[in-house]
Amino acid sequence: MKFSTTFLPALSALAAITMAQPAFASADLAQKKNCMACHAVDKKIVGPAYKDVAAKYAKDKDAVAKLADKIVKGGSGVWGPVPMPANAQVSPAEAKVLAAWVLTAK
Repeated sequence: MKFSTTFLPALSALAAITMAQPAFASADLAQKKNCMACHAVDKKIVGPAYKDVAAKYAKDKDAVAKLADKIVKGGSGVWGPVPMPANAQVSPAEAKVLAAWVLTAK
């Protein structure tokens, strides 16, 4: 099947939008689950910046599972004295989506 040269740019644009959807969806999920009250992508608020979390766990193959568990159950001592509270409003499946998204932060 041949594609015309006018169709290819439109197809490329559609692919870019489709691939960006999960990132937007995860940012929306982080907002809805109140993650952004303590975190930001590029700066420390109460908790670490997501880009710093991504850098710290970049070579950890179990990072999604570790971070998802920490999102749900909370944790302390990794980023300083302020503990991260448990987030009962976040399901384990949502926590995995959020953790995977955090690991893409730059």
